[in-house]
Amino acid sequence: MPAANDSGIHYPLPARPRDGETLQLAPGLGWLRMPLPFVLNHINLWLLQDGDGLSIVDTGIDSRKSRGIWTAALAGRPVRRVIATHLHPDHAGLAGWLCREHGAMLWMTRDEYLLARVLSADRPPPPPEAIDFYRRAGFSEQQLASYSERFGQFGAVVSAAPQSYRRLRDGDELTIGDHRWRVVVGRGHSPEHACLLCEELGMLIAGDQVLPTISPNVGVWPTEPQANPLADWLDSCRRLREQLPEELLVLPAHGRPFRGLHARLAALTAEHERGLERLIELCREPKRVVDVFPALFRGKVNGGNLVMAVGESLAHLRYLQAQGDIDAETDADGVDWYRTR
Repeated sequence: MPAANDSGIHYPLPARPRDGETLQLAPGLGWLRMPLPFVLNHINLWLLQDGDGLSIVDTGIDSRKSRGIWTAALAGRPVRRVIATHLHPDHAGLAGWLCREHGAMLWMTRDEYLLARVLSADRPPPPPEAIDFYRRAGFSEQQLASYSERFGQFGAVVSAAPQSYRRLRDGDELTIGDHRWRVVVGRGHSPEHACLLCEELGMLIAGDQVLPTISPNVGVWPTEPQANPLADWLDSCRRLREQLPEELLVLPAHGRPFRGLHARLAALTAEHERGLERLIELCREPKRVVDVFPALFRGKVNGGNLVMAVGESLAHLRYLQAQGDIDAETDADGVDWYRTR
């Protein structure tokens, strides 16, 4: 029987590829599992037969190991196009290298491509706006110093982006080999995340927009400090439930392919809604961003995940501000305090 869990999703495939190996899911569709040197230790990449070559969806980070795995996986086959679901390094880190090696075009949504170019150019030290952003969140001087030391790491695992690209838009249809794939854009985890739907195969390449066991990070960052990405995220979950059929086989960037798309979207939505309720209760007494982690995270927040935790917490606080549930005041030290109305 296919594996299942209590959230209503099912894992119909009996096997998964080992790191660096490719498993054929359907004629003309391969699943390559690429290792990552992070806590999230792998990413799923997709190889689509495209005439006498391949179109590939997502790339892994730029590293010697990743380049070697791609060289072995492609086995001399040409790459016709590189499709990046979104800008994060595990998805687009090797896009530039693959495009240059194969003379291929990068296909990406505009917001993702342009922001990737901006972030790749970051070099230490961080700008004053970024320091102010984390000081307002409640960072100590030691935490600010640690952040400054790590600033600019995006470009360390991303090969130089191509100077031109082919824009993907929501609703675009791509003919790749014998199949047509429709672009379905989601927002919140990143600005303009492209999923790919093939109705004939009954499959959705979901990137990070829908994951089976973890909630994608939805965060506010120094580049757009007043953004409300959680509103975008919740709206995307609603639209995906309305637009996409329940019976699709979802091909996520992390974890195993699964069925039960609507159930998973409902569970993701409910998880955020519970976090918002806990946050309203916690903020009945004024709190800084760094004080609200217990309302949103089960695990320990430390130096390795502090920046992401701040971004996620701010996303929830900004959402509640927009809803009129929470107010913010800035103290004499330039730190923001949030309190339930």
